[in-house]
Amino acid sequence: MRGRLAEELAAFDRHLADERGVSRHTRAAYGKDLGRFAVFLSTVFWNKPPEKIAAKDVDALAVRSYLAHLRADGLVKASIGRHLSALRTFFAFLKREGHVGANPAKAIATPRKEHSLPRTLSVTEAGAVVAAKGREGALGARDRALLELLYATGLRVSELVGLKLEDVDLSARQVRTIGKGKKERIVPFGRAAADAVKTWLKARGEMRPPAKDAAFLFLNAHAGRLTDRSVRRILDRAMLGADVGRHASPHALRHSFATHLLAAGADLRSIQELLGHASLSTTQRYTHLDAERLLEVYRKSHPKAEERD
Repeated sequence: MRGRLAEELAAFDRHLADERGVSRHTRAAYGKDLGRFAVFLSTVFWNKPPEKIAAKDVDALAVRSYLAHLRADGLVKASIGRHLSALRTFFAFLKREGHVGANPAKAIATPRKEHSLPRTLSVTEAGAVVAAKGREGALGARDRALLELLYATGLRVSELVGLKLEDVDLSARQVRTIGKGKKERIVPFGRAAADAVKTWLKARGEMRPPAKDAAFLFLNAHAGRLTDRSVRRILDRAMLGADVGRHASPHALRHSFATHLLAAGADLRSIQELLGHASLSTTQRYTHLDAERLLEVYRKSHPKAEERD
């Protein structure tokens, strides 16, 4: 193993197999990522034969240059982070074995992952999904109430299925929920959602839930507490019924709730409170607006927008 990168990589692979017992698939992934690093050192960073390269010669500059090379090759931040993690693990092994004095990848910060936004529905699409004709009877009433409330309040699915009967005030048309960090918030909802919930409560009154589930607002076909997965199935059926031509997760209704409020003139701070976000920056990610709408607002609002050279 002394001194040559190929030998050091082979020793690391044996360590993964014999001492850590990792799967063949994981070993192959490490091998692929570290092999790419070795090729970079040989052909780009140092431009010298592989047999003349040793891990002890690698410093933080070499690692940073490699990450920049990966970015230039079009890798996303999550993939770059995976390569950096492989390098940290590899050099940590070499350091424990006494073959390098320090881990050159240890102090390099992992690239922050891109926060991809969920799909958002237009106002027309959201209305069609919520109003889509579904099942008859009690379950149909439940589905309609669930979708109306989900879009009207922007609740997380976990918050929705956790609602109890006492959390919903139909006279005031507001719901109390406990969000992330055990933080309580009150969210209003409109008449359509209130009417749908009333209809569901009438049907629910005929059901006989077990004591452990009796307090929850939404129940399944067996009168037990509804699950997150069930909500996703309900939305899938509504999407098909509405024929909007694309799939959306329950989180997309939450995103649509925020986006539509912003488009109608609500301020970010208010939307932050309604969504239960601890940070305003999180709300800003949820409430992106497309460039065309921003341009339209500008053209209609700015006094100089219509001037021409």
